Amino acid sequence: MGANTFNETHQITFYETDVTNTVTPSMLINMIILASEDQTTSLGVGSDVVSQLGIGWVVTQYKIDITRMPQVNETITLTTRATCYNRYFAFREFWVHDEAGNECVHVESIWVTMNYESRKIVTIPEAIIKPFESEQVKMIPRLGRPKRLTDADQVMTKQYGVRYFDIDGNGHVNNSRYFDWLLDALPMSFLTRHDLVSLNIRFENEVQYHHTVTSEAALVTDVTSSITTKHRITMADGEVATEAECRWVPKQTATEPQTD
Repeated sequence: MGANTFNETHQITFYETDVTNTVTPSMLINMIILASEDQTTSLGVGSDVVSQLGIGWVVTQYKIDITRMPQVNETITLTTRATCYNRYFAFREFWVHDEAGNECVHVESIWVTMNYESRKIVTIPEAIIKPFESEQVKMIPRLGRPKRLTDADQVMTKQYGVRYFDIDGNGHVNNSRYFDWLLDALPMSFLTRHDLVSLNIRFENEVQYHHTVTSEAALVTDVTSSITTKHRITMADGEVATEAECRWVPKQTATEPQTD
């Protein structure tokens, strides 16, 4: 028997899109997390139940493959399942389909359970994973590390102060904020002229309230099939919070129909 699959529909609103009326990566993450939370609630192991154990689910990595991002006013279907797990890690997948049933986005993710007081990873309790009917495995799928920035890269940087409204119920920065910080280091002229086709992001260390973070980005120029950008978020002490790698294509390449 496979893992339980959960579906729900969602209409894209204007505040979930950018200046091109396209869903932003941060809002995409909010949508899929809502779907996963709705599934956990439907199975009787929602956040209220998990928090009673003194723990919470924390994502450590996303790998996102994008055929196309949905547009404003579209109705999409969000699908998710907790595919497999082992003692410390859970592997969850998400899909986004349009009204015609075409796959727009596929997301793979790795999760852990963290103790609220110690901020340490703990063994996933059987009681909160069993209802998903996930496959128990020795090794969950590996997503690979994003390419790292080097001293040779020409880096673009921006700084951000962590605000009260950036913090979520787990007591750390909401994951969607990292996507805004990472991509905002790129020029608007680049963002409006390119479509994101894949994103691999790995969370290394927690960012706390009142921290100042630096977002760094660099273009990789030795790739011809697509444009790659490398990203990093560091804290004031130099500790790395997040690393990411993105692939992009020019908008006309992504949206213009092919002709014979």
